[in-house]
Amino acid sequence: MARRQKHEEHENLERWLVSYADFITLLFAFFVVMYSISQVNEGKYRVLSDSLVNAFKTTPTATTPIAPALRIDASQGSSSSAQALALKQTIFVRKPDPVIEARKKQQTEKMKGVAEDILKAMEPLVKEGQVKVTQSAHGIAIEINASVLFSSGQATLEPGSIKALRAVGGVLAKVPNDIQVEGFTDNTPISTAAFPSNWELSTARASSVVRLLAESGAPTDRLVAVGYGEFRPVDTNSTPEGRARNRRVTV
Repeated sequence: MARRQKHEEHENLERWLVSYADFITLLFAFFVVMYSISQVNEGKYRVLSDSLVNAFKTTPTATTPIAPALRIDASQGSSSSAQALALKQTIFVRKPDPVIEARKKQQTEKMKGVAEDILKAMEPLVKEGQVKVTQSAHGIAIEINASVLFSSGQATLEPGSIKALRAVGGVLAKVPNDIQVEGFTDNTPISTAAFPSNWELSTARASSVVRLLAESGAPTDRLVAVGYGEFRPVDTNSTPEGRARNRRVTV
């Protein structure tokens, strides 16, 4: 019997068109989606905002939206049928909470009164430049030069400074804030039986002030003593004046 001749199968060279067509379709769909979500509809945003407010029964936290517009003019060198592309961005500004703002203002006024009372209590030392009182967002800082509080290398309070510190303790006793006393030294090394390093000296000096403030009425559960030694200078340690400035106690 004669053998049947097999028909030769030709390779389909146009199969890539299917994948290419799918890719073009997906790319077109991607750009359509991107274009649609880039359009800012202010009316829809207002409806959504009102719906959320009504649902949660709260006051809206957004004011009138600020909508700066950036326009790109494509009409240069073209006819009257030129088009302009406008990009619009909506920015919502949060309203300050009146309750929080009122509390901040009240706290600031209260701290201002406390600072004035402390200045009166330490007026002689303030005039001599030995005490500096500053007010910040964190509270009041009373920086006292260590030379008016302690002898060199000692942590026992000098009798002349006790009266002023007791007056400060009386003022702080009326304030519900936490009170942190920080001790600082210069970089002159110390090595004694009581103070092997400036760590121990600065901590002991802060503790002496804390103890006196507690005896003057400041609540002990709000008092903290911290010693930083020589490692947080506010001036240079290369001059006698700078070292004297670095030896301090801050309340």
